[in-house]
Amino acid sequence: MQLPSEEIPLRKPGKKRTGEILVEMGLLTPQQLEEALEEQKTSHLRIGEVLVAKGWIKHTELTEALARRLGVRYLDLSTTKVEHAAANLITEKDARRYAAIPVSYLNDHTLLVAMVDPANIFAIDDLRILTGCDVEPAIATEEDIFGQISKLRSLEDKVGANLEEQVESTELSPNEVRDIREQIDEAPIVKLVNSIMAQAAEDGASDIHFEPQAKEMVIRFRNDGVLHEVMSVPRRMQSGVLSRIKIMADLDIAERRVPQDGRIGLMVGGKPIDMRVASLPTVYGEKIVMRLLDRSNVMLRLQDLGFSEKSLARFRKSFTKPYGAMLVTGPTGSGKSTTLYATLNILNTPEKNIITVEDPVEYRLTGINQVQANLRAGLTFPVALKSILRCDPDIVMIGEIRDKETAQIAVESALTGHLVLSTLHTNDAPGALSRLTEMGIEPFLTASAVDCVLAQRLARKLCEGCKEPYKPTQEMLRRNDFPMEACEDWENVTLYKPVGCPRCNGTGYKGRLGIYEVMLVTEAIERLTVERKSADEISRVAQAEGMKSLREDGIEKVLQGRTAIEEIARVIV
Repeated sequence: MQLPSEEIPLRKPGKKRTGEILVEMGLLTPQQLEEALEEQKTSHLRIGEVLVAKGWIKHTELTEALARRLGVRYLDLSTTKVEHAAANLITEKDARRYAAIPVSYLNDHTLLVAMVDPANIFAIDDLRILTGCDVEPAIATEEDIFGQISKLRSLEDKVGANLEEQVESTELSPNEVRDIREQIDEAPIVKLVNSIMAQAAEDGASDIHFEPQAKEMVIRFRNDGVLHEVMSVPRRMQSGVLSRIKIMADLDIAERRVPQDGRIGLMVGGKPIDMRVASLPTVYGEKIVMRLLDRSNVMLRLQDLGFSEKSLARFRKSFTKPYGAMLVTGPTGSGKSTTLYATLNILNTPEKNIITVEDPVEYRLTGINQVQANLRAGLTFPVALKSILRCDPDIVMIGEIRDKETAQIAVESALTGHLVLSTLHTNDAPGALSRLTEMGIEPFLTASAVDCVLAQRLARKLCEGCKEPYKPTQEMLRRNDFPMEACEDWENVTLYKPVGCPRCNGTGYKGRLGIYEVMLVTEAIERLTVERKSADEISRVAQAEGMKSLREDGIEKVLQGRTAIEEIARVIV
């Protein structure tokens, strides 16, 4: 990772004194320097301490002047990213003892270390021995360094209650197993993995990607649906990090040739987090993706997800019926499962027997019978559904309709008095009816069974702390399909754009909201389905009957100032 200060060439230590450098920098007048030197003779303090005490300069300005005098980099740790892979090479005790913190790897064998006193050669020698790397000292303020040490400590403390760590019998020899164990139990590896997971949970990331490359391992977080690189780990630490994760997830550490998947259960900051772990062999080693499942998210209410009052009323009219099929459609990562879980929370009462079949079970819900599909054991969706229907269910949720057999059972269940909830991969709501026909389901069965189709996307919400208003042109509104009344009254329309601030990590967005298209299957749409009409024809009739399209719902949220027009263009064609 490139640091801003790396662009500044290092200077050789100069003969000028700190006060003279401050005058050169324009931060001090010669008269102030003379006065401070006179006071120093009686106070016996360092000249910098005298100047700061008088309020003539700030600590950061003094540190920058010292950096020039010593010929080292000045690091502002409030804006410079401290890489956990480097910082965790020394203990908190040693960091406080030497008033230093490793900031990043300059190469495989050289560390950039921020120090309060970079002229302390004894501390530099000790740090070289402790880290096993060459040290390039830099200077930072004492407040910044100890603040970063405390931050890293708080992240480490947040992770607890790991699953029991066991190494299963493997094809490796006993010596090889012991070597791996020693490597993954080293404090830097354990601290690094824990701090990465804690940071991801604190940032609200949905996924962590560990991606081996030719010279390093890159770690990326997915925040609000978009991937961001957060750090890189030297290649020599790669096997230790990956092995640590695989043991936590109860995966076979000896098997690197085939994909594996597992789970990790953690308490992060007192909050239970489930992590789904999947490994994938690549040319540079195993890529591991961890999906963070925050159990508190499953208690969301439908109105909190972004439904407009009209769309929610149409949707509620469907799922409160005693029978029928309700389909939620959209691409992977569009929030379909979250919508279904929020719906099940409303339907979950002691009077109803609710059974789900999922692959995998993402969230555990109290009072609901959840079945995990297991392909190796032969427990597929169709097999599980046949057994579920013999268990007297009132409501059945199917994780995904993937094939004709699953679709057939779902449709028949809806026709025989069950409320069926499921997901389907289509681009819009009208396309779901055509997709079932393409799967081999008779159109008259689809028309009779399906009661409602909900299509959805997730768009990033504008950060309330930094979003900036602006006045659009009439041409821009027309080009982006804004309503006619907005185009005609364009002078009174105010839109917002992302800016970026510390609260949103400079992205301009914080959180996500749903964009919805709710299509009720009316008599007219049933007739079109039976006649095998195209999705476009069904869509025209549905919109005439009051359905708001995905784009219309997205534009409405732009007019409300909740998201930006660029974000709607990103998620909706």
